[in-house]
Amino acid sequence: MKETLVEYFISLITIDSESKDEKAIAMKIADDLKSLGAEISFDNANEKIGSNVGNLYAYLSGDINKEPILFCTHLDTVVPGKGIKPIVKDDRIITDGTTILGADDKSGIAEVIWAVKQIKSANEKHAPIELLFTISEEIGLLGAKNIDHSKLKSKFGYALDSHEVGQLTIGAPSQNSMKFTIHGKESHAGGEPELGISAIQIAADAISKMKLGRIDDETTCNVGIIKGGTATNIIPKEVFIKAEARSHDPIKLQNTTDNIKNAFIKSVQKFKLADFRARVDSDIKLEYSSFKLDKNDKCVQLAEKASEKLGLTTNTVIGGGGSDANILNAQGLKIAIAGTGMNSVHTVNEYIKLKDLENGYLWVTEVIREYSKV
Repeated sequence: MKETLVEYFISLITIDSESKDEKAIAMKIADDLKSLGAEISFDNANEKIGSNVGNLYAYLSGDINKEPILFCTHLDTVVPGKGIKPIVKDDRIITDGTTILGADDKSGIAEVIWAVKQIKSANEKHAPIELLFTISEEIGLLGAKNIDHSKLKSKFGYALDSHEVGQLTIGAPSQNSMKFTIHGKESHAGGEPELGISAIQIAADAISKMKLGRIDDETTCNVGIIKGGTATNIIPKEVFIKAEARSHDPIKLQNTTDNIKNAFIKSVQKFKLADFRARVDSDIKLEYSSFKLDKNDKCVQLAEKASEKLGLTTNTVIGGGGSDANILNAQGLKIAIAGTGMNSVHTVNEYIKLKDLENGYLWVTEVIREYSKV
């Protein structure tokens, strides 16, 4: 392993690991953890989702007789994530501007492994530590959705996959993904437009009736993708739409989803030609369920103590996005989402401050120490 945390982080982000191509980074991490005495295993999630490696599990037995504490990070990055060229400039690490940096989530990976390294190097007594590195998080939490839960021993812990170090996300919404296919009737746009029914026009009519964006303080929705048509001189017979709805309240999630679906149903009913009627096919799927932790939960209390020890601002928030924590909480674990210092993620302007990278590692170390107290 590298001599400093910054060097180690850079060694990770220079390994290509876009979603479904995580094998190289997984093997690197597995070797590093083996050198620290961890028991390593993989599952077969890759066979289910088409990745080139499964989720990685690492277990470090402890000297303190307690249940293990879990730290979860994800191995994959978004696109463009190949050939990353990190640059240390002033107080931060950036890229050359052609790719993302990959601090999402390799800052979390580096901070967790470096914390374990320092504890092991100092021969500190510690409770058992469990590490989970998931695949294909960025494209739908696919690795987490296919975890082999028989491999997990922990009942609580943290997903290191947020921004500000010291901030703890203790709640996140459910999400429904929606796919709609509108079927109209094809015709020549110049010669016989009267004989066609435009699927694009139907989609426009439906979307114009929807309330999108922030519905209330618990609920959002969005139409994000519209595809259809083949040429300007052809009345389009088919349009494909992808949308989503998120809410912390299951009733509001259902109502928002129904409103979007019903808008399409009502619009297609307006369009008919002789014996032909437009129609819409819908496919609605729950991607993940909401969770909300109590401020008295062990993971919240430990996080606050660790932040206080380090002089970090401690605040708990309710998030608006989904992560592996949604999947793990749905399986009965108590998992909070912790910040790692990542900034401007999913863009070529992504960066992480050197001080935040350091504080992230110190925070993980302090959480382990605090939990390991007899």
